[in-house]
Amino acid sequence: MRVMLFFCLTLFTANLCAQNKYICITVDDLPTVTYGQNNDKIITDKLIQSFIKFKIPAIGYVNEAKLYTDGKIDSSKIDLLRMWLESGNDLGNHTYSHLDFNTVEDSVYFNDILNGGIITGRLMNEYGKELRYFRHPFLHTGMNESRNTSLENFLKQHHYTSAPVTIDNDDYLFARFYNQAFLQKDDSLMIKIGNCYVDYMEKKLIYFEQKSNEVFGKAIAQTLLIHASLLNADFMDELAIMYQKHNYKFISQKKVLRDKAYKSPDNYFTKRGISWIYRWGFTKGMNESMTTGDITTPEYIINMSNEY
Repeated sequence: MRVMLFFCLTLFTANLCAQNKYICITVDDLPTVTYGQNNDKIITDKLIQSFIKFKIPAIGYVNEAKLYTDGKIDSSKIDLLRMWLESGNDLGNHTYSHLDFNTVEDSVYFNDILNGGIITGRLMNEYGKELRYFRHPFLHTGMNESRNTSLENFLKQHHYTSAPVTIDNDDYLFARFYNQAFLQKDDSLMIKIGNCYVDYMEKKLIYFEQKSNEVFGKAIAQTLLIHASLLNADFMDELAIMYQKHNYKFISQKKVLRDKAYKSPDNYFTKRGISWIYRWGFTKGMNESMTTGDITTPEYIINMSNEY
């Protein structure tokens, strides 16, 4: 009887440990972040092929200023967004020109939001979809209650839903360094940077999973922020495998927002762009010590990135 009881408890524990968790993959600064290189189609194609391979219902957040060349709409850039939609992925509004809400007046910022949804909205309609999600550039939501409320009211008025980020990270620093290795045709360095990046992202996942347990007492559905760079295009498969190793299933922007955690009050106003897990924790009364132990970007990545 004791042996059977021990076996059942062990099996139950193992099943708990293997429970599926959920993550939404969101990609900012569409159509691409090329650092001046002419590889935007390669980046888009690689990302989408990975999404298809791993059945990832990703969403890309568009800066519509990037859809113009010499003041005219660039059809090749529009085609990149069509690639996203034709593969079943969604698009969202990331403003027209990636303005910082901390540094411009409300009216300027709001106009940038409206201009950022014109072309994307039309494309979404063509594919039977509605443009409904908004991602704050720099994750800046308003440095005080007045500005935050003003922005939230504007978004509601124009039928936008804010898209929080729980796994914030410095992927762009890795991406800048990676791009230089690519230009130098240094394959071994590219692999080194990419492997370091995946390791860093795994540590970030574990860290924010722990933080969600501190704030909510459970592992919530996570939202990952990355950018449409060559680094992420080349290492999306490795990232997906890593998340699967940690028992994560990929879900859409719509589904991740169904997690009750995303309905939590956010009354933390700051100039900083930070994870919503921190925002929700601070609103609950937790102090700044909850950020202790956050995973830092390796020093050599920061240094080499800043050189370019």
